[in-house]
Order: sequence, then C-alpha cells, then structure tokens
Amino acid sequence: MSDNDGKKTLGVRGGGPRSGNVKQSFSHGRTKNVVVETKRKRVVVPKTAAASKPAASGSGQRPGSDPAKRPAGITDAEMERRLKALQHAKAQEANDQAKREAEEKARTEERDRRRAEQEEKEREQREAEERAKAKAEEEDRARAEAAAAKTAAAAPPPAEIKASAPVDDAARSKPSAAPRKAEREREDRGRTTRTRDDSRRSGKLTLNQALSGEGGRQKSMAAMKRKQERMRQKAMGGAQEREKVVRDVQLPETIVVSELANRMAERSADVVKELMKMGMMVTQNQAIDADTAELVIEEFGHRVVRVSDADVEQVITSVDDKPEELQTRPPVITIMGHVDHGKTSLLDAIRDAKVTAGEAGGITQHIGAYQVTTAGGSVLSFLDTPGHAAFTSMRSRGAHVTDIVVLVVAADDSVMPQTIEAINHAKAAQVPMIVAINKCDKHDANPDKVRAELLQHEVVVEAMSGDVQDVEVSAITGQGLEELLESIALQAEILELKANPNRAAEGAVIEAKLDVGRGPVATVLVQKGTLRRGDIFVVGEQWGKVRALINDKGERVDEAGPSVPVEVLGLNGTPEAGDVLNVVETEAQAREIAEYREQAAKDKRAAAGAATTLDQLLAKAKEDKSVTELPIVVKADVQGSAEAIVQAMEKIGNDEVRVRVLHSGVGAITESDVGLAEASGAPILGFNVRANAPARSSANQKGVELRYYSVIYDLVDDVKAAASGLLSAEIREKFIGYAKIKEVFKVTGVGKVAGCLVTEGIARRSAGVRLLRDDVVIHEGTLKTLKRFKDEVAEVQSGQECGMAFESYDDVRPDDVIEIFEREEITRTLA
Repeated sequence: MSDNDGKKTLGVRGGGPRSGNVKQSFSHGRTKNVVVETKRKRVVVPKTAAASKPAASGSGQRPGSDPAKRPAGITDAEMERRLKALQHAKAQEANDQAKREAEEKARTEERDRRRAEQEEKEREQREAEERAKAKAEEEDRARAEAAAAKTAAAAPPPAEIKASAPVDDAARSKPSAAPRKAEREREDRGRTTRTRDDSRRSGKLTLNQALSGEGGRQKSMAAMKRKQERMRQKAMGGAQEREKVVRDVQLPETIVVSELANRMAERSADVVKELMKMGMMVTQNQAIDADTAELVIEEFGHRVVRVSDADVEQVITSVDDKPEELQTRPPVITIMGHVDHGKTSLLDAIRDAKVTAGEAGGITQHIGAYQVTTAGGSVLSFLDTPGHAAFTSMRSRGAHVTDIVVLVVAADDSVMPQTIEAINHAKAAQVPMIVAINKCDKHDANPDKVRAELLQHEVVVEAMSGDVQDVEVSAITGQGLEELLESIALQAEILELKANPNRAAEGAVIEAKLDVGRGPVATVLVQKGTLRRGDIFVVGEQWGKVRALINDKGERVDEAGPSVPVEVLGLNGTPEAGDVLNVVETEAQAREIAEYREQAAKDKRAAAGAATTLDQLLAKAKEDKSVTELPIVVKADVQGSAEAIVQAMEKIGNDEVRVRVLHSGVGAITESDVGLAEASGAPILGFNVRANAPARSSANQKGVELRYYSVIYDLVDDVKAAASGLLSAEIREKFIGYAKIKEVFKVTGVGKVAGCLVTEGIARRSAGVRLLRDDVVIHEGTLKTLKRFKDEVAEVQSGQECGMAFESYDDVRPDDVIEIFEREEITRTLA
C-alpha cells in the first residue's frame, strides 16, 4: 500500500487495484476527504514442510521481518512492537488463568471444609438426640419395671396364678402390641424432629422447597423444646396445673391499664379483653377509674387494696426508735444576733482556735456548717447561717435541726431590734439559749447593761439569778471562747441528745444551690440514721441517689451519722432550705413521692393564686370579692418611724377593707422578711432602708415586691390607693349622642349598613351603641364600621350623615334610633 502525496490510504476488499477519494461525514458537521486504494484479495496457500524449512533456516531474519510476508506499510519497529505486545498479552493471560485456577481451588477447599464442619455438627446433634432418646427409653423401662413390681405386689394367690398360667404363657410367646406402638410413635416423632431440624438448618430457602411448600417459616429451637416437653409430660400422665397466685393489688384513684396488669402480674392483652367484655373499649395506655379497676381485679381473683395519692408518702413515715437503740449525738448550734455584733468574727475565732489552718479553708464557709472538738473531747456542730432565713424556713417546715441558740450581743451596743427578733425566734422554736456578750475588749463595753436590757425581754441570765447561761467573750482577743464552748457542751449534756444511727437516714437541708460543674448540691445535716453513698432519697419535691458525700473539711466520705453536716451530690433538682431528706428503698418510690409532692405544690399555688405586688392585688381584688384585707410588711430605719407607719396603717380602711401589718421592724430587709411576705402574699415596704443582697435575690426568685420610700406621706398614699383598689369600682354611663337611621344598604363583605343622621351629640367609633326601635332596646354592642362618605372616621358631629354597621348584628331598619354612650369607672377611695 503506497501513496504518492503522503496521505494515508485505506485498503478495501474486492476488484483490482484502483484509487479514489472518499468523503467522510461526522455527526457534528465535520467532513474529511480520504484517499482509498482498492486491492485485490490475497489468497494464502499453505506451504509444504519441505518448502517451509529453508525459509525458517535461511538468513537470520526475525519472523515477520521478511518484506514479502509483512503487511504493506508496516515498518520493522512497528512490527517488533506488535510482536512484543502479543507476547505480553499471552503471558498476562497465562498469569490470569493461573490465578483463577488458584482461587477456584481455594473456594473448593473452603466449601469442602464447611461441608465437613456441617456434617460433623449434624453428626454430633444426631448423637445427642440418640443419647437423649436412649435415656428416655431407659426411664420408660424403669417406670415400666416399677409399675410391674407394683402390679406383682398386688398379684392374686398362687392358685389363681396357676389357673391363669396358660394365658400368661401365650402372652409371653406373643410380643405386646402396646410397647411396639409406643416405640414406633417415638421413632416417628424423632424422625419428624430430625427432619424439621435438618430443614431448619439447611440454610436458605431453595426453589424446590418454595414450589413444594416445604420452605415456610420454621419454628425456633425453643418452641420445639417446649413442644417436646409438653408431649413428654402428656405421655407421663398430663402436666401439673400451676397454682393461682393471689396478690394484694394497690389501687389508687386512677390507674393505667398496663400498670394494673403489671401489679396483678397478668398479661395486658387479657386485661384489655376483660375490659372489652365489660363494654369498655380501651387500650393498655389509657387510664381507668378505681371502681372499674376493682371489678377487673376481682375478676382475676386478686385482692384489692385501696390507696390514695397521699399514701405514697407512707413509706417514709417516721418510726419511733427504741430507747436501747439510741446513742449520744453531737449538738447542733446556731449563732444568731444583730448585724455587726460579731457573729462572723466569733465563728472565725472558734474555727481558728479548734481547727487547723488547712481545714479552715473556703470549703467550711462554703457549705455553711462545720464541726469543732472542744478541749474536753466534745464534738459540736455549728451552722453558719447568716441571718434567720434558714432557721425560720426550717421551723416553718417542721425541721427542728437546731438544739442550742447562741445569742451574740455586743457589749458596747447592747440589745438591738434584730437581737429581739432572734430572742423571739428562739422562744418560738423552744430552743435553749446561751448569751455570748461580745466585744468585751472595748473600752466602752458594758456587759451589765446588756444583762439588764435582756430582762425587759424575759431573758434572765445566771448572773441575774436566772437559768440562761451568759459568757463574756471577745472574738479579737479570744477571751472567753473556752468558757463558751464548755457552756455549750454542758447545755448539750443537760439536753441528753440521742439518735439512732442504725436506721434509714433522715436529715434537713441547710442550703442548696446549682453548681456548674457538679449539678444540684445540697448541704444536709443528718438528724437520724446514717446516710451512705448509693442511698436513694427524696427531699422535698426532688429525689436522687447519693453519688458523693463531702464533709466539712472538703473530703469525700462514705457515710455520715447523726448531727454530721455533709454536701450531697446526685440530686435531680435543687431543693429548698429546710426541706427534709428521707432515704427510701427504690427509685420508683422516690420518683413517685417527688412527683406527688410537686403536683400537690402546683395545686396549692394554683388554688391560692396569691398576688405579691400592689398591682396584682388590685387586679385580684376586682375578681375576688372576698378579699377584705391588704397585708403588708414594714421595715424602717428607726423605731419611731416604724411605730408612726404602723399607726397610720391602722387608720386606713372601712367596713369593706382594711390594712393588716404582718410584721414591722427596724433594720435592713432580710430573707426572713421575704419568706414571711411570700407566705402571706404581701409586699414589703422599706422606709429609709434597703434589702441586703440575699434578700434581693430571694425576692426576685419568689416574686415578692420591694418598695422603698423616704417620705412617709408617699408610703401612706400608696397603701391607701392599693387598699382603695380592693373596693369595687362604680361604673357610670355617659350618653354622648343619638343617630337616626334613614336608609339601609347591603354592602358586599360588610353586610347591612345603616345610613344615619346624627341628630344629637357625637357618634364615636370606639363608643358603645344601643339600637332602639319604638323606644325599646333591641340590641347593645359595638360598631363594626363608622364611615363618612367612603372614608372610615373616628367620630361624626351632630347634623352630619354617616354610615354605621353593627358588630355581629344586621337587623336594622329605617327609623330605628341609635344611642351612643361611653362607660366610665368611678374609682372609690377611702376617706
């Protein structure tokens, strides 16, 4: 194949050698001219062996290098490259074939191995079944021999045996049919079981099995074992019926069907079926009443134990400890007194004197409670509670945790208002008191004056021939600290404080907070029993499991006995100070009690609906006519101002409403004031005083309003206005205009519109209207639209025409009169 102009040529078959141009067209529009040379078909004639030998052994040319045998247009390099590619392809094909053969061989070996393992398993299974069958046959033979022995024992006398000998010989000569039948049944049963097992183990469903119906759902091995057990029991004379267990089912007011089935240990489906028989179409997630549940329980043969929702707390009913179980416990001391009389300084001095520097870190102040050991070896538990908030809240919740109150009075300042308040708290709690006269190191200290002023409040110290211990101390110099601790220990011995450590723990929450890293943390003072790590407890509306206990030194402990303060971790929420902690047996009990208490608290708050701001009291008074008192809490800077305010409050009111001063005092507003105001739904009025930081935080949290005044007349006017708001307002109507309907039109999207003429006064869009027909009121309501020409207007003057449409009323007729009026409330005030 050659080409004079250097272009490539294509060889085609047929005809003689001829040349020509062929035009090629492509799909995207391109064309190309190609020179085509037509060649005659070459006929290949096989050569003889003799003729081929010289060619093979001729000159040293490579195969295909002969120009006569090489295709036209192929160079030597191209020919050599093609030969190398051919040889490489053959070598690659040989390698692939070897790989395929190796893989096929490996697959065959794996298949043979798996088949051998399967056969081994089946053989072991058959051997196990044969052993079980042989054991069952042995047991059957043993039972048959026992029955034969029993029959032989009841055999007739020898004469009767001799008479029946021919029959027995005949029976022995012929095998019994019954054993053979039983044997055949066992063989058939075993064969069926093996067949089913084989089919179950045979793997995937085959086409033949699917067409023949043999490859359906197979029973599990457990189901087959249960069936075999039933058949075995049936062959032995029938299964024994299980005895019905009669249970005591606790039944509250309402119960969910699934829970009822669980308490009866019955299936939910059976309970639902029984309810359907009674005509109740319910599901297992629906609740039913107690009467219906009682019928269901009796139908199933159980006993009903009616309980109320409050009965869930019976699991924490306090148990009276026996005298022989009680052991001596450390006393719990709370230090109280007026501000700046040295309570904190006295506590620090006691801690520095009796606790090493390493133990007196921030953790002691952090948890607000710690223990001190006196020189005589007595252990004392101190509560570091600023103010009287925790003390008051604990007493109000019934948690009397304090055994002794140390009343701190400054020798240079003597008795102050908060000192009197502390005395009243201690007397109300019926707690013994020890007076610590502090700041005796000052030059103007006068302890005798303190003792004399305490007499005015019925506190007679020992120096004045009374029964209240008094100790002169100084937190700065350490004077009298030892005597104070000894006095406390002596008072504790007199009280004979004891508790039972070997029972479920019970304690009170001193304080609680939400720690970012540890979650809810409560400082608990254990009162009875021993609190251990892992105990499940309920405290107020919260519950939890003790994850960790931390003592007053910041160390983790495994348990805490009576009078020991510890931090408790593991609560699901933050309780309140004063909540009682009780250990229960299960988490379900703790959760149920907490949910009941939470719901009860919600119901109580919803029922009370107490308003704690003056505006809310005013709004509440309009809805509730029974409110006749306005409770308030007053705090002033001096006693004279407080008395003046109280006297002014007593003068406010009449027969319908009056002002009641819950508490009046001198000094800053404290948390105890906030707690009292919250309990009574009263605002706190401060005259020239402010609330401290804890009180502000507590007020914000509890929603108690704080109002500050510096002019007594402003305070009286505000209280008088709030009390006046409790009076029902007087409502008066003021007529502002009349309009007469001239014509009635129907407007699409609006309805009937009355074309009116304002005959008197003014027609206002916001006013109320009445429709008069023959001077009879037939409708009272409001206007939907008031138009002047096509514009919506706010009012229309007398003598002008307008369009009116009533809200939800369209029975208007010509000559009807529209009366326009406004309502105004006349607020009643107290004189």
